[in-house]
Amino acid sequence: MSTPSTARQPSERKPGGPRRRDRIAKTVLHLVLGAGLVVMAGPFLWMLLSSVKSEAEILEVPATWWPRNVTWDNFVRLFDKMDFPTYFTNSALVALLVTVGNLVLCSAAGYALSKLRFPGRGTLFGLVVGTVMVPGMVTFVPLFVLVSRLEMTNTYAGLVVPFLAGAFGVFFMRQFIFSIPDELIESARIDGAGELRIFTRIVLPLCRPALATLGILTFLGSWNNFLWPLVVATTEDKYTLPVALALYSVGQNDTDYGLLLAGSVVVVLPVLIVFAILQRHFVRGIATTGLK
Repeated sequence: MSTPSTARQPSERKPGGPRRRDRIAKTVLHLVLGAGLVVMAGPFLWMLLSSVKSEAEILEVPATWWPRNVTWDNFVRLFDKMDFPTYFTNSALVALLVTVGNLVLCSAAGYALSKLRFPGRGTLFGLVVGTVMVPGMVTFVPLFVLVSRLEMTNTYAGLVVPFLAGAFGVFFMRQFIFSIPDELIESARIDGAGELRIFTRIVLPLCRPALATLGILTFLGSWNNFLWPLVVATTEDKYTLPVALALYSVGQNDTDYGLLLAGSVVVVLPVLIVFAILQRHFVRGIATTGLK
């Protein structure tokens, strides 16, 4: 006669338990990310919508989101009141030169600090890292005095040369190039390739994500730079867009908010276009920098 088994059967799990928790976690995550998106994109959307409002509607309290009567008068006054082609050309020229200079010089310095062995390399890299921690305002006055002594005020050289290479760019490129296998470079040296050829034919093609990231950050910083062009440029033919926009929209007793918002939209558009083109490389560069 068989006896019934006394072993306890495993308790049945509730169907969908882990899946339900995963769905709840994803829902909470999406809500948090959505709230962050609203906080980040809200001011930009308000700026974009307010640029086609009248001055009276912009100053209404409480503020309105959607314009009651869409008007393009702010943009018309922007292009009529300002020498827009000159200011846009100045901003584009300065931003492009600064970006190209950082891409070339910072990547070359990063390659030297990561793959070349020479006395004082560690000390030099420590100085670069230390410079990253120094606020820009600390060196603002000495840099302006140096530019003035070199007679580069109110010139394109004065707007570009001080920013052709940055400590952050050197550090960023050094960390990325450091992740390139040493065996790849050593094999090229064994084959007789010089350092310049290795840098241009091997290192730079592998650094496309990092170069795209550095290019976006540098272009953004140079395009939006306001304080340095305001001090160095003394005549209108050397003004950049942020400087011209601030000087034309802020009067002696009042601020023309419609003109200011329309100009802000025009200033932001090139940055959005550059980011949209390079966003895939930007994300990849941020994600892989420093990994080995």
